[in-house]
Amino acid sequence: MPEKILRFKETNQPVTRKTKLNYLIPVLIFFVIAIIGVWYVKWSPYYQKVFVAASKHSIGASIISGKLASSPLPSWQAALSYTTAYFNAVWKAVILGLLLGSLVQVLLPQEWIKRALGSTSFGSTLLGGVAAIPSMMCTCCAAPVTVGLRKSSASVGSSLAYWLGNPILNPATIIFMGFVLSWKFALMRIIAGLILVFGIAYIANYLTNIDEVECNEEVITLAPSITTRESFFVRWWRALWPLILDTIPAYIIMVFLLGGLRAWLFPVISPQWATSGLVLIFLAITGTLFIVPTAAEIPIVQTLMSFGLGVGPAVALMMTLPAISLPSLLIVKRAFSTRILIFVTGSVFLVGVVSGLIAMVIF
Repeated sequence: MPEKILRFKETNQPVTRKTKLNYLIPVLIFFVIAIIGVWYVKWSPYYQKVFVAASKHSIGASIISGKLASSPLPSWQAALSYTTAYFNAVWKAVILGLLLGSLVQVLLPQEWIKRALGSTSFGSTLLGGVAAIPSMMCTCCAAPVTVGLRKSSASVGSSLAYWLGNPILNPATIIFMGFVLSWKFALMRIIAGLILVFGIAYIANYLTNIDEVECNEEVITLAPSITTRESFFVRWWRALWPLILDTIPAYIIMVFLLGGLRAWLFPVISPQWATSGLVLIFLAITGTLFIVPTAAEIPIVQTLMSFGLGVGPAVALMMTLPAISLPSLLIVKRAFSTRILIFVTGSVFLVGVVSGLIAMVIF
């Protein structure tokens, strides 16, 4: 008990003017690294890609099946080829996600994060979702940053809004979608995405019980702190190494397995079933669990529709594929309770199904 009290006092010292000035340099370093990293990994490549999408109405072949109607049959080779293609597309973003997820714990004062993102109010959730828009990461690359925010005292709602907002409200993806699929698809993505990111994340605050809050506060007091006398590199490694262990092994294994089974998850659909409700539900489940790089849902949907997939199932897939995945759920499993993760998974599936049904009526 005395040890816990000591830790609590260490992380809750009075913040003097000198302490605030000492905080300023690490905060500036964090934002410089974040801006340079996101510009290099996301903003610059996407800027060039916009012109390709506008002129060719395509951003490439489907990572699932190329330009064919069907994916390779399940095999070790199919798993390896998908894993290779996937990580070729995301490895830079994975490194950036791990870097920012660790640095948010050691460069940003926990008191500041708690003040901005630690509340269960809608304002805190809104701020978390808005912060996600410029980073534009896929669900797995945003997951380490989400874990870092939770360890630094961000609330369930604001952390979920950041996690879901990265892939769902990615402005570049929405622009690509407008040029490639149609602006109706883009509008549907925005409307359903706002509900998912801000509405579902906000509700999740009230599904967290007292025991889970107390458990998370104990984790927060043990997190690396700017106020400790340990060197920066010691604190950074203490934050980075758990993220690597919780991210990389499960990440690689699940991408490998899902990639090998993609022919079963995305089967060839006959014309008479292309607009059915059963297909819509099946693809909503597939999209919720499967993993794709940022914006890869666009060529996947475009390819499937070129072979006859109906607009309803296509919209369901468009909403669920980027939002979460089985690997990303495993990465954030220590940051959220099982109840919260089940709620989010079910919500993504439900939003996908409802969006698809609405699209069948209005498109």
